[in-house]
Amino acid sequence: MHYVETIAELRAACERARARGGRVGLVPTMGYLHDGHRSLIRAARAATDLVVVTIFVNPLQFGAHEDLDRYPRDLSGDLAACEAEGADLVFAPSRQEMYPNGAPLTTVHVGRLTEGLCGGVRPTHFDGVTTVVTKLFGITGPCTAFFGRKDAQQLAVITRMVADLNLPVDVVGCPLVREPDGLAMSSRNAYLSTERRDAALVLSRALEAAADAVISGVRGVDATVAVAARIVATEPRVEVEYLELRDAHDLTPCSGDIEGDVLLAVAARVGETRLIDNVQLSVRGGEASADLGIRSNRADAAEPGTAERGSHRHRTDAAEPGSKVEGTVCNAR
Repeated sequence: MHYVETIAELRAACERARARGGRVGLVPTMGYLHDGHRSLIRAARAATDLVVVTIFVNPLQFGAHEDLDRYPRDLSGDLAACEAEGADLVFAPSRQEMYPNGAPLTTVHVGRLTEGLCGGVRPTHFDGVTTVVTKLFGITGPCTAFFGRKDAQQLAVITRMVADLNLPVDVVGCPLVREPDGLAMSSRNAYLSTERRDAALVLSRALEAAADAVISGVRGVDATVAVAARIVATEPRVEVEYLELRDAHDLTPCSGDIEGDVLLAVAARVGETRLIDNVQLSVRGGEASADLGIRSNRADAAEPGTAERGSHRHRTDAAEPGSKVEGTVCNAR
């Protein structure tokens, strides 16, 4: 595995790989890698020839008074994880390398999809994400890029950006990965005390209960959200920022009855730590399914291949062969 810190080195490595007929797989991260990140590296390893992991805590996507300075970092641990998962190259640039002239005068903005949900609470966040991701795509060149579905709004925004700008990138969405007890994996989980981590588990329990309700026949948008809201309300240490049902593809708010693919998304603060989670629900006639992601089957989630299936729910009144969606599949968008 190679470690590089300059744009020129990364660009040259990708160009050499493509010149040999190879496919480049890109896994953009901010480091402090957990098994969710590692699952993206594994997906890239299975699908491409040169696997590139980027590690860069991007200042543009942090607002004032957010956690840029204290965001967890562990470069040596990240390099060990990347090597264990078969990455070929790690690009860990300095802030000076990425933004040599300070904050860029050119930024990338995706309209509408960035309104509401996380964009409503963090109004500058997605411009920072799309700007740095566009830079990484420009440096890497034609590639397949792998993103987790935990950041569902981010995935939708980047997918639309690539389509609108005709970028030579295939965007692949991969399953949300959970701790064995259901907590969605996040680098920010490191901030949680034992007591606050226990409180945070109410989020996944609420989403699971809402999914079970839909699979059992509930179809109303308001009724489904209410199921989750009642459970979150039992935990006073959790302060909800939003709990909403949105169209899973264009993120428009849902109303009436659920039909098609929808996303039940939640963001909440547990103490000073902001967490997000979601479940995708699919309803077509009498058939309903829910994708809650996959759970790591190790308490430390530290070894390759430790993710397992088991959080996908499915019910149909007239099931057809092959109708079940497997939660471990990475889907190109």
